[in-house]
Amino acid sequence: MKPLLLVLHGLTDGHRAQLAQSLDLIYAPTPAERAAAVAAHGARVQLVLTIGATGLTAAEMDAMPQLSLVCALGAGYENIDVAHAKQRGVVVATGAGTNEDCVADHAMGLLLAAVRGIAHLDQQTRQGVWRDVLPLPPNVSGRRLGLLGLGGIGRKIARRAEGFDIEIGYHNRSPRSDVAYRYFDQLTALAEWADFLVVATPGGPATRHLVNAEVLQALGPRGTLVNIARGSVVDTAALAAALREGRLGAAGLDVYESEPRPPAELIELPNVVLTPHVAGWSPEAVQRSVDQFLANVQGHLSGQGPVAPV
Repeated sequence: MKPLLLVLHGLTDGHRAQLAQSLDLIYAPTPAERAAAVAAHGARVQLVLTIGATGLTAAEMDAMPQLSLVCALGAGYENIDVAHAKQRGVVVATGAGTNEDCVADHAMGLLLAAVRGIAHLDQQTRQGVWRDVLPLPPNVSGRRLGLLGLGGIGRKIARRAEGFDIEIGYHNRSPRSDVAYRYFDQLTALAEWADFLVVATPGGPATRHLVNAEVLQALGPRGTLVNIARGSVVDTAALAAALREGRLGAAGLDVYESEPRPPAELIELPNVVLTPHVAGWSPEAVQRSVDQFLANVQGHLSGQGPVAPV
């Protein structure tokens, strides 16, 4: 018999068919379907596929006595109760590395759009406004970019920024010995130094509101914030106030605390570019994520271990 997999996140028909070749599949991407599936099939579920934002709770794990592997489709796993999984002997793995290029591309797109005011310029052009009455948008090239987080995604953003002759600084829990970028042991110091601050750190309680009013004040009225990590890392109320009052220049956000609802405090502001948490989504990235999930399952079931364990 094929192992029984519970899927808690939306997948295309093609990807579901790919998984069904080697696994029995229960597809429950909505909260109601999820609750019903756990209640009806939890006793038989051996594998769970979810995402970081959707997660898997301790209570749900306890309703699955045969559960042995939980996988996040992407790199994030902040809402999977990893501590409880370890206590239960359940392995947790991720799709780390599968969408790094896509996220880094999107981060640079948001940075360019926010700094150059591309969305606003598009609207003005459609209304017949010509450049003579518009303020000059600043350069992106030749300036300073601060990265909050220098993991796989952060490093790929840095590589793209180097193509714009941008100087790179970063804040991590500790400095990295394998890069020449400037390290800052305090986030506020990085923000003071940088023209652009890009958030590329994991979500969860440990990083909640790391980017707060003090950090935004340090980034300053000519500064730009980009967030492609998790909405919880940025204090939305503080960000809205800084943008409204001219204490921050612009922002480009793929994630926000209210998602999937748009951030009401930011929606009317002309100096904000918003996208609906799609930085890691492309046909190529999602296919790699599904392929890596299957590799995680194969490694786990063979006893060799998943390819991307937590």
